Amino acid sequence: MNSPQLERIWSWLGEVEDPEIPVISIVDLGIVRDVQWLDDAEGGECVVTITPTYSGCPATHVIAQSVVDALQRRGLPRVRLQTRIAPPWTTDWMSEDGKRKLRAYGIAPPIGTAAEQVIALGDIGRGARPTSTPVGLACPLCGSTQVSLTSQFGSTPCKALYRCSNCLEPFDHFKCH
Repeated sequence: MNSPQLERIWSWLGEVEDPEIPVISIVDLGIVRDVQWLDDAEGGECVVTITPTYSGCPATHVIAQSVVDALQRRGLPRVRLQTRIAPPWTTDWMSEDGKRKLRAYGIAPPIGTAAEQVIALGDIGRGARPTSTPVGLACPLCGSTQVSLTSQFGSTPCKALYRCSNCLEPFDHFKCH
């Protein structure tokens, strides 16, 4: 097989939805870290490096199979996945388009960078305090900043559940980490 253009492979991976939040792709989420094409005597191999959002993420196996399936459907018979856990995934790797898609879907995207959140909270190494609301957090449904934390954990461990005091609707907030 001729070596496919890496941009094309990235484009194909950009169509692979996150299984827990199907409105965003694994590329927009920042899970795909690298794509390489290795030419060899057998026609070449596509190597995709992924970093799960956290080491215990139950969707990791589904994501890995989705990557292999998507690329094999496009005619790449040999696909190898590498999982890289260092450096750990961070919301800083999410694309701006991915954050826009989350907001349009009704999930408040992370605000700022992970480092800014740690500094703002003032408890480096202790994690987020359950009563803290990120500065600038707005309801993705009506835009109000009058929101309150309902639960530190939302529909998935990487999200917190908030309630808007204006429209009274609950919404997930993708925590910055």
